[in-house]
Amino acid sequence: MTRLIRFNKPFDVLPQFTDRGSEGSPRATLSDWINLPDVYPAGRLDRDSEGLMLLTDHGRLQAWISDPQHKMPKTYWVQVEGTPDAAAIQALADGVELKDGLTRPAKAALMDEPDGIWARNPPIRVRKSVPDSWIALTIREGRNRQVRRMTAAVGHPTLRLIRAAIGIWTLDGLSPGSWEDLEVPNIPGPPKPKPAPNRQAIARRKAAASTPGRPEPNARAKPRKPRKPRKG
Repeated sequence: MTRLIRFNKPFDVLPQFTDRGSEGSPRATLSDWINLPDVYPAGRLDRDSEGLMLLTDHGRLQAWISDPQHKMPKTYWVQVEGTPDAAAIQALADGVELKDGLTRPAKAALMDEPDGIWARNPPIRVRKSVPDSWIALTIREGRNRQVRRMTAAVGHPTLRLIRAAIGIWTLDGLSPGSWEDLEVPNIPGPPKPKPAPNRQAIARRKAAASTPGRPEPNARAKPRKPRKPRKG
């Protein structure tokens, strides 16, 4: 059976099952939390980010969730340095010019600290002279470290980043390091192609229709009556 699970990835965990970049001291990976065969992440979440990841053993479902062309919305809770004003929030919503181009329109709004938010280990750096605040940001693309670059571009560096939702799936009720199975959705597929028209047959029918008295191609000819033999 196809499996789809949601996982609350803790901070400082690689979004993969093996650590290929460190020989001496392996870093924490998904395998430290999830022991399931043939299940793979549907999309990534940076090592220094937390929150919702989806994993599945179905290749087509994995592609549908992770492929940016499907524009599945992803919502983040972003703790930033300072307090963004209305112009900064509007800039995030309208699109921010980054080195790899203008971001797509997004949803952005100031928010209170999320209810029941867990403490991060290690905690974020805090400067007593600079306040911090939270933003809810929903995007429909997946550029490298996009959310962090967007907030930095409007003058408010990201201090903590938590992915709260992917499409219809949310982080609600799931503690850090925990996972659970989800109901597998119907995967929308491309419409079945219509059979290609037989152009030669169409041309023959048109030619037959334009010639008076000419029988339609492939029409059955009426059988002739046999002649009677002549006498004498």
